[in-house]
Amino acid sequence: MDKDQATSGNIIDFKVLKRLLKFVMPYKGRFYLVIVLTFTLGVLTPLRPILIQYTIDNDVAVGDYQGMLIMVLLLLVMLIVQAFAEYIHTYLSGWLGQQVIRDIRTKLYEHLVNLRLRFFDKTPIGRLVTRTISDVETLADVFSEGLAAIISDLLQIIFIVAVMVYIDWRMALLSLATLPLLLISTYIFKEKIKVAFNDVRNAVASLNTFVQEHITGMNIVQIFASEKREFEKFKVINEEHRQSNLRSVLYYSIYFPVAEIIAAAGIGLLVWYGAQSIIQNDTGMTIGKLVAFIMLLQQFFRPIRMIADRYNTLQMGIVSSSRIISLLDSQEDVQPNGAHQPETIRGEVKFENVSFAYVGDEYVLKNINLDIQAGKTFALVGATGAGKSSVINLLSRFYEINQGHIKVDGVDIREYDLGFLRRNIGVVLQDVFLFSDSIYKNITLGNPDVTEEMVWRAADMVGARKFIERLPGQLSYNVMERGSTLSVGQRQLISFIRAMVYDPRILVLDEATSSVDSETEEMIQNAIEKMMQGRTSIVIAHRLSTIQKADTIVVLDKGEIKESGTHANLLQKEGFYTQLYKMQYKEFL
Repeated sequence: MDKDQATSGNIIDFKVLKRLLKFVMPYKGRFYLVIVLTFTLGVLTPLRPILIQYTIDNDVAVGDYQGMLIMVLLLLVMLIVQAFAEYIHTYLSGWLGQQVIRDIRTKLYEHLVNLRLRFFDKTPIGRLVTRTISDVETLADVFSEGLAAIISDLLQIIFIVAVMVYIDWRMALLSLATLPLLLISTYIFKEKIKVAFNDVRNAVASLNTFVQEHITGMNIVQIFASEKREFEKFKVINEEHRQSNLRSVLYYSIYFPVAEIIAAAGIGLLVWYGAQSIIQNDTGMTIGKLVAFIMLLQQFFRPIRMIADRYNTLQMGIVSSSRIISLLDSQEDVQPNGAHQPETIRGEVKFENVSFAYVGDEYVLKNINLDIQAGKTFALVGATGAGKSSVINLLSRFYEINQGHIKVDGVDIREYDLGFLRRNIGVVLQDVFLFSDSIYKNITLGNPDVTEEMVWRAADMVGARKFIERLPGQLSYNVMERGSTLSVGQRQLISFIRAMVYDPRILVLDEATSSVDSETEEMIQNAIEKMMQGRTSIVIAHRLSTIQKADTIVVLDKGEIKESGTHANLLQKEGFYTQLYKMQYKEFL
């Protein structure tokens, strides 16, 4: 079963609550104030019936108008104080919840961006979005409608029962005669609504996943004329969502009327007993006492009815908290960071007996040894799956090697500050990712140290100035999601600018021209020649024409080095490289 579809537990996890309190401590002053207000409201709630009893029995009954006026004013003041306390309590609880979820979401995102790519390979994106958005949002209810509200309700119940017993223990027992029925119905409701809430949450997750996947892959749906079939699938999932919500609505529509009937039965029983006692001139019964008990019983049943719903809210919050804390505690995927930051690097790269596997012992690189001299051009060729891109992933420390060492200027890359290392390795990938933002923001990625002048200089280097100047707003032009308003070639040019704007000492081109047309490729090849000057360049290419001038060409096959040398030397060997060359140029041979 998917972790997102696990049902809530039956017991509140106090360890999780303890962890949550750590996020509350920066706001402990307001937190303590919420606790004080919770206790105050619990005390104030049963005071009103007591004052009303006193007014009826001691002022109204004897016609003491002045005494009655004083008590009315006292009641009015108490109501104002209670209303103000409830306002502050509600606002502070909500404020505290929002502050805490902001801090948790910030910490969670900070944790995510420091995880290795291996973590994202094995974790669905939808689950991470749920953790960061939905699960964190659920925590707000723990503070505004869950924990604080439950504590307030429990305090009110305790104080009300205490006041009832104090006034008349016999009437207190009579008033609570229907309580077992209410507790049984409340327990049944709690269990039913818990399952219903889980069904709703799972249905929402399924709905979100389906919509996200099919909007992203809409071109595939339309290419294969699957619109009707996919629409029918959507209708089924949507119907499941509707049914899940209707079940929760059904339980609410049954429980609250039943609870009202039970509460009304308790009040009716109390009125019958009280009225009979008054008619029979029982000295222990007064009209004021009867009115007070009716009010106290109404106040007693209200939190009982609400506590089941709030308990489930708290349960869902605890489950979400547990998921979030579990993610925050996942330290095995956090990228370790060194401290080495020299003023400059030359760009010499060495792979020493490097082996690497994405999964278990399924090695995609086996005992790789490479010696890339500073300022030279180094090319990697081979069939798909040979391990070429893995070499780049390891150099940039997107993944950690299983065996061996990778060194830059004689220093193990694990000793470098990660940010420093990556700023000195400019990477251009085949699949260009652009954010829904301006060209300028996509190039600088929000780095305030990168000026507009630096961007234009890099644009001139790769020959992209002309096409940018033709766009509305130029650098301010919004490329939309994934750069959908630009051509493939234009997106690739922007990725070139993004790599060159930091003036890296090592340049990595991972099949950077494989997705562009011949005219754009020619322009990019001219730009690449300028970019490579004075830099260590590592080029991965399917088109052998783009790497024939490389100082060294290494042929990879199934994770192993088969050949290395210059273009001319490799052709003379009549080996792997010659076979690749003949396959690409067989029509000309």
